[in-house]
Amino acid sequence: MHVPAARIVFSPEDRAEIASAATEILATGALTLGVHTAEFEAAFAAAHEAPFAVAVSSGTAALEIILRSHGVEGADVVVPTNTFAATAFAVLRAGAMPVFADVSSDTFALTARSVEAAVTPRTRAVVLVHIGGLIPPDVAELRAFCDDRGIALVEDAAHAHGSRHGDGHAGSFGIAGAFSFYPTKVITSGEGGMILTSDPAIHEAARIYRDQGKAGFLGNVHIKQGYAWRLSEIHAVTGRVHLRHLADFLATRAAVAARYDAALDTLGTVTRLQVPPDGLCNYYKYIVLPRPGIDRGRLKKELKERHGVSLSGEVYESPLHRQPVFGDYALRSLPVAEDICARHVCLPIHSDMTEAEADHVVASFAAALQSLSLDG
Repeated sequence: MHVPAARIVFSPEDRAEIASAATEILATGALTLGVHTAEFEAAFAAAHEAPFAVAVSSGTAALEIILRSHGVEGADVVVPTNTFAATAFAVLRAGAMPVFADVSSDTFALTARSVEAAVTPRTRAVVLVHIGGLIPPDVAELRAFCDDRGIALVEDAAHAHGSRHGDGHAGSFGIAGAFSFYPTKVITSGEGGMILTSDPAIHEAARIYRDQGKAGFLGNVHIKQGYAWRLSEIHAVTGRVHLRHLADFLATRAAVAARYDAALDTLGTVTRLQVPPDGLCNYYKYIVLPRPGIDRGRLKKELKERHGVSLSGEVYESPLHRQPVFGDYALRSLPVAEDICARHVCLPIHSDMTEAEADHVVASFAAALQSLSLDG
């Protein structure tokens, strides 16, 4: 059996609906910021119980727009070091300085304590990344820490479509949340992003920033230094159709994760991220930490070549403070992130995964770990 690292799920009916809509869009010539964008925004906001949603060209754009709307230029912004480079790039392009912070090995996310070690008198925002779709259970503590110091909490929710903690959805814990619709995400539009917020000022500013900073779509009076961050109508209809399946996708992923949990907990040689009882993780990634000493490269090779299982990409394989592009901002060692980035793996998990595939993955994983342990 072959199990790929990722699988993008569009039913024949979905493909036909998107193709029909694309034909209509091309016939009318209404290619951007039209009715499909508005419908996608409304549906995504409703799915996350948010007052406002703004569709943009990417998750990176969504994060940069939020930071610009909050006015971080010339300030420091704390980001976790184990995140995709786009998180820090968005900070830099918003005119701010990224300050890298360590994370918890339990959640792969920032904590109030790790942020406290990174804040400066110039800190204006903290970007909390929901790694693998898990909203950290201590998010309220981090929010209180930020509120006490007049620092904005921003959510990089690129991984977290549909995730919740308690009664709160991803995107509701800070001033705004940035989502990505890159092809591998739980919900995709091919390319694209979304801003969720309950702040009318951020909502209005985001709508201006995404369209070259213009005061209105049909005019050419510019009131902000915006950019071409619009989402096309074809991307919007693709995302809107895919979004209809969010509940089913979450249920399938949760069932696979439960199967993984039961099997892996018997091994005794790995730990996994724990979802609290009052949390709902979308399992964009299923993250496992093998015991120290297991060679990740050999493990991935063994799984792929001997068992036909391709592991999903790490989150992430190298912390940002150790990457050359961020050399000027690497001020100190961040040991927890350095350890988990070097050791963890992500088992494949798909929105249409079968029980047979899930069982094959965990059996193969156990066999590969045993083989490496015997060799080493």
